[in-house]
Amino acid sequence: MSRPALFLDRDGVVNIEKNYLHRVEDFEFIDGIFELCRKYQDLGYLLVVVTNQSGIARGYYSEADFEKLTVWMVESFNKQGITLADVYHCPHHPDISGPCSCRKPEPGMLLEAAKKHKIDLKHSLLVGDGERDISAAHRAGVDETYLFSPEAEISAATKIIRSLKELV
Repeated sequence: MSRPALFLDRDGVVNIEKNYLHRVEDFEFIDGIFELCRKYQDLGYLLVVVTNQSGIARGYYSEADFEKLTVWMVESFNKQGITLADVYHCPHHPDISGPCSCRKPEPGMLLEAAKKHKIDLKHSLLVGDGERDISAAHRAGVDETYLFSPEAEISAATKIIRSLKELV
C-alpha cells in the first residue's frame, strides 16, 4: 500500500539558509516548519527531506559532519512529536564529481525514496526554495509543488508561498 509524502528541501525550507551549513550551532529552524510537518504527518503523509549538499564534494565538510547534523535535526523533530521517514542527500557537484542522478533538478532522491518507502508520488507534494527543487519534483511525478520564497514572482510551482504557515 502506498502513501503520499511531503518532500522538503532542507536549506531554505527546514532551516535558514547559511552557506554550506554543517554545524549544529549554526542551524536555525524556519518559523512554521514544525507546524507544517505536524499537519501533514497527522494527515498520514510520510515526511522526507531531500537536500543537495555540494559542500561535501567541495571539501568544506565531510559525510560524517553531515550525518552528525542530520541526527541532531531528526532528534529535534522527534522532540516535537514529528517523525522524519528519511533524509536523502546528494553529496555531489557536477564540476567536481561529475554528473549524477541525485542532484536536484534530477529526480533521483525522490525516486529512491518512493521505491524504498512505497510513496505515491502523484499524491505527494514538495516544498522547496528554488526552481531546481520544483523541477526535481515534477520530473519524479509530483504535481503539487510550493516554492517558498520571499521575492520570487514567477515559478513552475503550483504556488509561491511567503511563509510556511500558508500551508498549515
